[in-house]
Amino acid sequence: MATVRHAHTVWQGDLLKGSGVVTLDSSGLGSYDVSWPARTEEPNGKTSPEELIAAAHSSCFSMAFSNILAKADAPPARLETKADVTFQPGQGITGIHLTVRGEVPGMDADQFQSLAEDAKKNCPVSQALTGTTITLTAELAGS
Repeated sequence: MATVRHAHTVWQGDLLKGSGVVTLDSSGLGSYDVSWPARTEEPNGKTSPEELIAAAHSSCFSMAFSNILAKADAPPARLETKADVTFQPGQGITGIHLTVRGEVPGMDADQFQSLAEDAKKNCPVSQALTGTTITLTAELAGS
């Protein structure tokens, strides 16, 4: 069965001087301020579409990778994934870099890298962002 998640934003004013509030409706986890300066300069306590995409991508990749590892009979003890989303005004999102560090008992670094690449390619958020260059650094703890 398909699931649908909801969020909404209320924006007031023009792009450069205006601001908005994005609300995570499905989870009810909160509302977060957004503005153009927070998107293109320092966040100053506000979020941005790119930070929200980074959160979505790092969590999706971690889920996909943990599943791939489990199917390879090597369930991870721990995965830590960071997503860096680069935004260039006038161009848009110009790239995403995923960095994953994992503790996977009995796995070698080459297999870890190969399976991480599979997760990068096949996680649903990566697939939704196919027009964007996505790169990956995968590091196996202890190797």
